[in-house]
Amino acid sequence: MEEDPSALESQTPKTQKSRINKYALACAIFASTNSILLGYDIGVMSGAVLYIKDNLKISSVEEEILVGSLNVFSLIGSFASGKTSDWIGRRYTIVLSAVTFLLGALLMGLAPSFAFLITGRIIAGIGVGYSLMIAPVYSAEVSPPVSRGFLTSLPEVFINVGILLGYIFNYALSGLPPHINWRLMLGLAGFPAIAIALGVMRMPESPRWLVMKGKMGEAKRVLIRISDNEEEAKRRLDEITKAASWPLVGHITSPNASPKSELPNRNEWHGQGVWKELLRPTKPLRRMLIAAIGINFFMQASGNDAVVYYTPEVFKSAGIRSRKGLVGVTIIMGIAKTSFVLISAISLDNYGRRPMLLLGTTGMAISLAGLGLGSMYLHHSHKKPLWAIALCVLAVCSDVSFFSIGLGPITWVYSSEIFPLRLRAQGTSLAVSVNRLVSGVVSMTFLSISKKITFGGMFLVLSGIMVAATIFFYFLLPETKGKSLEEMGAIFEDDEDKNKHKVSEMNER
Repeated sequence: MEEDPSALESQTPKTQKSRINKYALACAIFASTNSILLGYDIGVMSGAVLYIKDNLKISSVEEEILVGSLNVFSLIGSFASGKTSDWIGRRYTIVLSAVTFLLGALLMGLAPSFAFLITGRIIAGIGVGYSLMIAPVYSAEVSPPVSRGFLTSLPEVFINVGILLGYIFNYALSGLPPHINWRLMLGLAGFPAIAIALGVMRMPESPRWLVMKGKMGEAKRVLIRISDNEEEAKRRLDEITKAASWPLVGHITSPNASPKSELPNRNEWHGQGVWKELLRPTKPLRRMLIAAIGINFFMQASGNDAVVYYTPEVFKSAGIRSRKGLVGVTIIMGIAKTSFVLISAISLDNYGRRPMLLLGTTGMAISLAGLGLGSMYLHHSHKKPLWAIALCVLAVCSDVSFFSIGLGPITWVYSSEIFPLRLRAQGTSLAVSVNRLVSGVVSMTFLSISKKITFGGMFLVLSGIMVAATIFFYFLLPETKGKSLEEMGAIFEDDEDKNKHKVSEMNER
C-alpha cells in the first residue's frame, strides 16, 4: 500500500513546526504589501471626504457614491482576477493590481472635478479587487500547512497598517488648504504602488500554479526554498502533482487516490472549464462554496468598512465637532485594529480558525449593540454627556478590534485555502466578488439608511447580523488548521462520500 503523504507531513520533526520558513515568509510579505493600498484608501478617505465635501460642494448622496464606488468597482477586479491569475500567473496578477491602483491614485490626486475623482476611484477599485483575491491565494500556495494561517492573514495585517497610515496622513495634512490636502491624501498612495510592483518582480511564482502549467522543474526549485529540506519539497511536489492530475472535482477530495490520468500538456491550460464545475458542483464543492461565499458575505455585512469610512460622521453626530478631534479618534481606532489583527495572525495556527472566528463575531455583536444603544441615547440627548461619547468611542474600538480578531484575517485565510487546486483562483475570486458587492452596497447605503433609522438603529441591525453570522459559522465552517491544501476536500465530505472514496481506493490498489 502507498504511504499517506499527509501522515508523513504530520510526522515532521518538532523543530520544523516551531519556526516559519524565512523564504515563504518573505514571499507572503511581498505579496501582502499590495493590501496596504486598500487599507490606505479606506483610512485616508474617511478624513479626505470631509475636505472634498467643502471643496467640491458635494451632497451626502454624492459622498456615498464617492466612498462606495471603489468597493463596487473592485467587484470587476476580484471577478476577473481568478481567470487572470490562472492565465498569467499569481505573481504578474499582483503586479497588474499595483499598476492599476497607481493609475487610479494619480487620477484622484489630480482630479479637478467630482466626475474626474470618481473615474480615478473606479480604476483604483479594479486594482483593489485584483489585490484582495490574489494576495491571500498566493500566500496560501507558498505556505507550509503549519504556518499557513499566519502567512495568509498577512494581507489583512497590511490592510490595517494601511488604514493606520491613512489616518496618520489625514492628521498630518489636515492643516493644509482644503483644495490641496485631500489631493495629497489620495495621490500619495501612488508611491507605495510603484515600490510594490518593482518588489513583486523579485518574487518566485506560486509552485502550485507552476505545476498546473506543467513546469515541474521550476515548481520543485521553489518548493525546495519554501520547505525545510529537499525530502519535504519532493513529498509536497508529489502531493500537488496528484491534485493537479485529477480531471474531475469529485476525485480531488481523496488526496491519496491514484491519479486517473497523467498530467496533460498544461501550457494550453488557462483556467478553462472551471466555471462549469463551479456552477454544477459536487456535494463537497457545494459545501466549500457555501462556506467561502458565506464568510465573505458576513465580513462585509458586518458593516466594518462603512464604520471605518464614516467614523467621523458618526462621532460628529455624537458631539465631537473639531476636525482634528474627529481625525484623532480615528487614529485611536486604527491603532486598536492593527494591534488586534497582529494578535490574531500570530494565534491562528495555534488556536484554529473556528475559535477565533466565533470569538470575533460574538464580540462584534456585543460591541455593536453597545454602540447602537449609546448612539441612540446621544441622538435623543441635547447635552451630549461625556460618558456617552466615551462609551461610543470604546464600542467602536471594540467592534473593529473583534473584527480584526475574527472576520478580518480569517475571511482571507479560509476562502483562499479550502478550494481544490484547479478551482482555487476562480473559486476564491467568486467569493471575493460577493465580498466586494456587499461592501459596495453597505458603503453606498450606510448614511441613507442611518438617516432613516438613526445611527443607533443601524448599529443594532448590524449587531443582529453578527448574531446570524455566529450561528452560520458554528454549523457550516469546519476547522482547517494544520491541514495541507491538498487535504481540504476530505474535510468537506460527509460520511457517505468518505465511505465511497474508501471503497474506490481499495479497488484501485
